[in-house]
Parts: sequence; structure tokens; C-alpha cells
Amino acid sequence: MAHQLAATQYVTTQWSYGSAITYPDPSNDLQLDAFLTHDSGEIWRVPAYWAGGQTWNVRFAPPRPGRYRVQTACTDPANPGLHDQGATLVVEPYTGSHPLLRHGPLCVRDGGRILEFADGTPFFWLGDTWWMGFCTRIAWPDEFQRLTADRVAKGFSLVQIVAGLYPDMPALDPRGANEAGLAWQEGFAGINPAYFDMADLRMQWLVQSGLVPCVVGCWGYYLPLMNIDRVKAHWRYLIARWGSYPVIWCLAGEGSMPYYLSPDPDGDRKRQTEGWTEVARYVRTTDPYHRPITIHPTQIGRDQVTDDSVLDFDMLQTGHGGYGSVPNTVATVTTERNRLPKMPVIVAEVNYEGILHGTAAETQRLTYWSAMLSGASGYTYGANGLWQGNTRHVPYGPSPHGASWGDTPWEEAYQLEGSYQLGLAKGLLAQYDWSHFEPHPEWVDPAGSATNVEAPFAAGIPEQVRIIYVYQPDMPWAKTRRCVCALEPNINYRAFYWNPRNGTRHDVGLVEANEEGRWPIPLQPTMSDWVLVLEASADQAGSPRPDRARRSTGNHSPIDLGAVVTEVLQDLSELIADRGVRIHAPQHWPLVWVNRSQAHEAWTEAITRAIGQGHAAPRLTLRADLVSGGVIRCRVLGDGYESEFDLPAALIAR
Repeated sequence: MAHQLAATQYVTTQWSYGSAITYPDPSNDLQLDAFLTHDSGEIWRVPAYWAGGQTWNVRFAPPRPGRYRVQTACTDPANPGLHDQGATLVVEPYTGSHPLLRHGPLCVRDGGRILEFADGTPFFWLGDTWWMGFCTRIAWPDEFQRLTADRVAKGFSLVQIVAGLYPDMPALDPRGANEAGLAWQEGFAGINPAYFDMADLRMQWLVQSGLVPCVVGCWGYYLPLMNIDRVKAHWRYLIARWGSYPVIWCLAGEGSMPYYLSPDPDGDRKRQTEGWTEVARYVRTTDPYHRPITIHPTQIGRDQVTDDSVLDFDMLQTGHGGYGSVPNTVATVTTERNRLPKMPVIVAEVNYEGILHGTAAETQRLTYWSAMLSGASGYTYGANGLWQGNTRHVPYGPSPHGASWGDTPWEEAYQLEGSYQLGLAKGLLAQYDWSHFEPHPEWVDPAGSATNVEAPFAAGIPEQVRIIYVYQPDMPWAKTRRCVCALEPNINYRAFYWNPRNGTRHDVGLVEANEEGRWPIPLQPTMSDWVLVLEASADQAGSPRPDRARRSTGNHSPIDLGAVVTEVLQDLSELIADRGVRIHAPQHWPLVWVNRSQAHEAWTEAITRAIGQGHAAPRLTLRADLVSGGVIRCRVLGDGYESEFDLPAALIAR
């Protein structure tokens, strides 16, 4: 009998069907799909998943508001509980503020450089590596939620996590279990729904917290171990359970890498490359939402498949050799960025902090900044000890090859400096129109490259902003000075140094170029690595020009900065209430020309980070002041914590 269901656009809704027939092996004996037909005539075919016993569930995140007619189709048409069941789904438009829902689904921007949401809002990929995050070694709920809160507070936007079939272990090793056992039965006889019930709790918590799950279906070597039909069944199950969430699909980890002890590595490598191409096509046709698809590589994602058109973006793995892996990172980013057809290029694995030698925070900064300013579309951090979920009492232990990557507990690994400093780096870039940045090696002399990673790397937008990472400090006694080059004669810039270790700012002042458009890079505040920022200013007197602010921000009318902050506080209201945060804000805020979305994102990140850094029931004071050069300096103060960020803006008299 038909019935009516209610739902909200983009929000997962679930309903169930009861099988009238008992099957010996439900996960393999039949399939169930729900066909949802919108009033417009558009149809979505949504796979259902076996939830255990006689129950099958459908999860659907309606892409459009309106009415849908629901009709089921079962591969056993004689089952009256599953086949030809009808319903009506009435969907209201989404009006909420969740950061992963309010902008619509993720997709690749036209032009192929970055990921963005459906409304054009760019997605800043700062990922973290939790390969074994669904296992019991990061216990649910306390430990998993603590780790999630830390990453949100630091500014991470995504987590790379494997769906039950893990790396660095034999198939169905007990180390891969969660509270309900392993993901598959012995010999891959069938799915274990209870495993995924526990994984659901973690998955839903990530989404609720605003982190995009990049779901890695399994490690690449499982394909010959399972056979391709079982791999497809695994992926159908993942799509049915998690496709309604704002996820990214990663077909496999190290897609073409054979099992560590494979007797036929060359044959497996060929079978895996061909097989993952076929699986990619299957995922594309099975997923009703068309979530972005990629594959985690041994080196280059596009080379893990025989036809790279099955991928939406390119992932890279560029080594764990510390400083020695930086040249390869820069070279691979540069090469892949220029490869056709264009795709976003994500550095998905490099230099886990704490692995082997020379991978501490300084190397994390160099690797990140050189990659991003060379044109990477996103970057994933990793901490050795966290990716495998070492615990204090039971380290992960050896991989099948016999060696262990280390025994640092995840509780220590997640607090390594690099994660905090990469979050700061994202916060700096997010203050600008970062999604339109382009590498500009011609802006510095000498310029950073794969053959000279100690030279400055530069990127930005001409006539608006230049970001220059200076790894090696300038020596006062040096006979020659490195220079910023190709400065536009009609643009006045003001400069400041930004400390990549703690986010503090040191003003430099007006940039005074010579007739050739060159300006010697000023001495760094300390003899370490720094980020030099040049922002287009109004004139030497510092009076802001709204026309330039409009050009750089894209706004067509001034906005009340206080209204933006109010929206942010409303978005964070649950977090603020949970932590008992007391907010003190000015009664009057400036009216400015400023990029509204950048301001919203910057304030959200600053307040969230401050809450995460503070004690219980913290008190936060918010401030915003005009400084020279058409810049609004925003500050969050409280409980011994202080952070500030600048918004390129022009003040409008009130």
C-alpha cells in the first residue's frame, strides 16, 4: 500500500522494507532498487542495502524539492515485501546552514582546476589521513569525537578513511575489526551489516561536524583477492549506505599496487589497473548522485586506470622521504596540473609527520606551501601513528612485509605541530580569492622549482594579491638579494610577513619597486621560513578605494560585517551552546566592501579554532578594525588565546 514520506532537500532520509521471503545469503541472493520519479520527470535509481535479518533500507538525499513517486524493483519479483512497493515523497527546500549542505553537492568547477559546491562556492581541500578510522583502535564515541573536534578546530575540511578493507594487513585481519566484527565474512562470503552499523555512527558524526568523508572503498590489492564481482558488490553496498551523504568516492588506495607478498606482482598490477577502470565505470552508473570519483595512487592517480576519463580529479602520492620528497612533489604537481584534460590535482599522501626521518613540522610546511603555490588544488596531511590507529598499549604492529612503520600512539600523533600549522596555512589562504590563484614563478627571482625547492614559491592574482613562501631566510651579509619581480607599475602594494608556525603578522609597509618592477625581498623577522604577502592597496597615503575593493572582492554593494558575524554565530550555535561559550562582540561593526563568503569562512574558522583551543566555557571577544592599505583586521581573543586575520576591504562611512 502506497504511503507518504517527508524529506528535506540534500538531507538524508531513510525508510525500510521487510522481506516476505527468507534467503540463505541475502547480500548475494538479490538486489533491491528504489526508483524515484520527480514531478519534472527526472528519475533517480537508488540502490537499497541489506540491513540484516529481513530488513532492507533505502537512503535518499533529494537533489530537488517537490514531489517524488517511489517504486521499488527487486531481482526476485515474487517477493511481495520488496518488489513493486509504492510511496510518495514530499521534499521541502533546504533552508539550513550546514556547511556541507547549504551550497549543494560537490562537483568539479568548469575549467577543471578545483572542487566546488553546486552554487559555485569553492571547496578548500585540507584533508587528514585516518585510513583505519572505522576500527576500534580509535574508540567510538569518545576518542573518535575528540579527534574530529580537534580537526574541525584546526580547520581541516576532509578525512580520507577506508571502508573496512584496509592496507598493511592480510585480508580480514582482526586488526580491521570494529565493535561488530569485520566488514566481510570469512572468505568474503558476504557483507556484515553490523560492521557498517558502527561505521555509520562515525560517518554520520564526520558529516554532522562539517568534515567531508573521502571514502576509500578498499586497498587496491583486494581486487584480485576478492574478484571483481565481489568488489562491485562492496561498492554497491557503500553507495547504498553512504551515497546520500556529501561524500567523495576514492575507488581504492594505491590502486595498482599488488599485495605485499603477491606471487605474481606484474600480473596483479595489470589486473588491478584494468579492474579498477571497470569498477570506476560501475560506480559512475550505480551512484544516483554522481559524487566526485578519484583513486589513491602509488604515484599518480590517472596512471592507476587505463582510461582517466573515469576519474573526476587526480590524486598524487609523492613519497615519505622528508626533505628529499619535496622536489618530486613539486615536479609531479607541476606536470599533472598541465596534463590534459585538466583535472584538479590533490596531493593525497606525502611525508606523514613522524614517519622515517626528516618529516617534522618544518618539512610539513615546506611540502605544503611548495605544493599549493605550484598549483595543487588541495592537500592531505598525515601523521604516522594516526593513520594506522596505534594505541598506547597495543601498537598496530608489522605490515605483511614484516616491518612496522612505527609505534607512536595516535593520541600523540594527532597533536603533532604540523596539523596545527597546516590549518593556519589554510586560514591565511582562505582570506583571499584562493580558488583563482595561479602559480607565478616569474614573480620571484630566483623562483622555487623542483630543482630548487629552497627558493621562494609564488602564486596569487595579478593586481590583487601575491603569496610568496620563503623557506630559506635572507642573510644580512649576502652580496645579492632575492627579489619580487614583475610588479605592476599602476598598482601599489603593501606587504607583511606571516609566521607559518603560529599565524602572527609582521607589517613590512609599502612595496617600493624600481623602474624594472623589482623589489628586494626584505629580511625576515627571524631566520626561519616565512610567508610574504603583498596586497594591492589604495595609495601611499593608505586611503581605501571602494572601486578596487569591489574589483578584488567581487561584491556589488557594501555589507555590514556585523551581519556576517551574526550569521557565523548562528551557524555555530550548537557548538557554542555545547561548550558554554560567552561571546562579546562590538555593538557597531564597519560597513565595508568585502568578499562576503571569504569573510564568513574566515570568521567561522577563527571562532571554531578559538573554541577548540580554549578551556571549558571560554569567553571570546571579537574585534574588527580598519588598518592602513584598505584592510580590515579581525581578531578573536580569549582564555590566553589570540588570533587575527585580515580581510582585503574598503571602509564605507556610516
